[in-house]
Amino acid sequence: MAAPKSCALWSYCGRGWSRAMRGCQLLGLRSSWPGAPLSARLLSQEKQATETHFGFETVPEEEKGGKVYQVFESVAKKYDVMNDMMSLGIHRVWKDLLLWKMCPLPGTQLLDVAGGTGDIAFRFLNYVQSQHQSKQKRQLRAQQNLSWEEITKKYQNEEDSLGGSRVVVCDINKEMLKVGKQKALAQGYRAGLAWVLGDAEELPFDDDKFDIYTIAFGIRNVTHIDQALQEAHRVLKPGGRFLCLEFSQVNNPLISRLYDLYSFQVIPVLGEVIAGDWKSYQYLVESIRRFPSQEEFKEMIEDAGFHKVTYESLTSGIVAIHSGFKL
Repeated sequence: MAAPKSCALWSYCGRGWSRAMRGCQLLGLRSSWPGAPLSARLLSQEKQATETHFGFETVPEEEKGGKVYQVFESVAKKYDVMNDMMSLGIHRVWKDLLLWKMCPLPGTQLLDVAGGTGDIAFRFLNYVQSQHQSKQKRQLRAQQNLSWEEITKKYQNEEDSLGGSRVVVCDINKEMLKVGKQKALAQGYRAGLAWVLGDAEELPFDDDKFDIYTIAFGIRNVTHIDQALQEAHRVLKPGGRFLCLEFSQVNNPLISRLYDLYSFQVIPVLGEVIAGDWKSYQYLVESIRRFPSQEEFKEMIEDAGFHKVTYESLTSGIVAIHSGFKL
């Protein structure tokens, strides 16, 4: 229905530009785009506005999602192995630090976006279960007058070992979710865990639903980062926290040169040897270079409505953890 109005607008703008150009010629003025009608300029601007980056490649916005989907569909089965190989296992420490910074309380409702293979979710479940068990032991120690039978009964009656905490893993890629579910079954994670197919830019959840939103190594892959941040803000409860672990800008010149050499010369080769996919890991290293710096991303988070936004650079800025609150 909008097409006829759009065509009329272009026609009107084109006539307006022609009249303006004739006026400029009479006044002896020059156009910044000689001989180009306004309709052509607007079309060019619209084209630029609907293009985005896919690594170092420029693509139409509507194509990026499909290309990213194909990347992760291709690498899903080897994703965890490649993470270990590429980072020499350091990614595990980064994710542990994310949980340490999160410090979830009993009953926390967590949404982990782009968390397909479950790394953050499993760490969260381990953490809250450990915290709940420690609390339970402290309560029992405080009740010295209980008999052994009463203590045993208290443990047996404990139905929820997570203290009411829950995590929802949301990912747009079916293959990544499939790998995550397989890992959960193999490692015995069942309670307090749900898997949802969904888009970070249009989350399938109600407003004010979660206490914490996490996204680890995922937000640079979305087409509209600002829209994903707004969605994060929407689904968080008032007082809820946003946490993002993502590759960032290295702040040491020497390490930066070594990091670039490793990234462009070694990682794609590892991708070919281990996952049989050079192109996907070439995209990976390119997408890291296109992601905003720590300060720029901080401003984007603030623009989405978050307050008390901070970040911590890890490993000389190779990655950073950004934090913000919905107040």
